[in-house]
Amino acid sequence: MRDVLPEIERWRGEGQRVCLATVVATRKSAPRPVGSKFAVSSGGEMAGSVSGGCVESDVYEQAREVLAGGGPHLVTYGISDDQAWSVGLPCGGEIDVFVERYEP
Repeated sequence: MRDVLPEIERWRGEGQRVCLATVVATRKSAPRPVGSKFAVSSGGEMAGSVSGGCVESDVYEQAREVLAGGGPHLVTYGISDDQAWSVGLPCGGEIDVFVERYEP
């Protein structure tokens, strides 16, 4: 949380709403550990990472939906071992990301 907290505080100080996405589970290989955070402001700014860049564009869209009035939800991202092997990765993996409006 420390890596995104300064940005969240700045955005909230500007009167913006904030959505926070958090890695809540990983299976097999994962680029970021459980607890990794990605924040999105109502102004469209971003901070942090839940996947090292692999799924942030979709998480951004999920966050925008929450900021537009949608409810919090869990999203699973992953790649099978066979798919991973075909692109040169040693194994597949999955992450679960919980997307919610930030309310301190």
